[in-house]
Amino acid sequence: ALDRLKRPPVLVVTDSQGFLKVAGDTPSEIPLTSFSILFARFKGDLLEFVRGALAVEHLQPGDRVLVAEACSHHPIGEDIGRVKIPRWLTQYVGGKLEFTHVQGHDFPEDLSPYRLVVHCGGCMWNRREMLSRILKCRKAGVPIANYGLTIAYSLGIFDRALAPFPSALEVYRRERKR
Repeated sequence: ALDRLKRPPVLVVTDSQGFLKVAGDTPSEIPLTSFSILFARFKGDLLEFVRGALAVEHLQPGDRVLVAEACSHHPIGEDIGRVKIPRWLTQYVGGKLEFTHVQGHDFPEDLSPYRLVVHCGGCMWNRREMLSRILKCRKAGVPIANYGLTIAYSLGIFDRALAPFPSALEVYRRERKR
């Protein structure tokens, strides 16, 4: 389909679950990101989520990770928050992690047991609600990232997924050197 276009797209936006396939099918000169990363910028704080995703690098087997979803949908088979993200993070870390899942407004008051909070994009929430979650994590000293950034980091395509957002890419490169 890309070969049939007169001009290449300015940006390709994919579902985060399809990152690897779409990255493989899309020439590297075409910027690529995900809906989830767009939502990190629109509903939350993209730079804070980028810093949070860097915590994936420091996870160790046995660490606790909180997976939070804004809505209370019924999970199905290969659910992204309950199956796919835990699998990708476990593979990245190379050992078993302990995952806790919460939905809706069931967000723990005490975040101290967690090394990372991985949050959905918050499509059902307004920006204020997402910023409130981010602030709770910041106050507790627990990094927070959203689904798309966590997936991109754990799959090794973080640079490419951030390329459409120069300030976020700069934060990533600066923080990575620390």
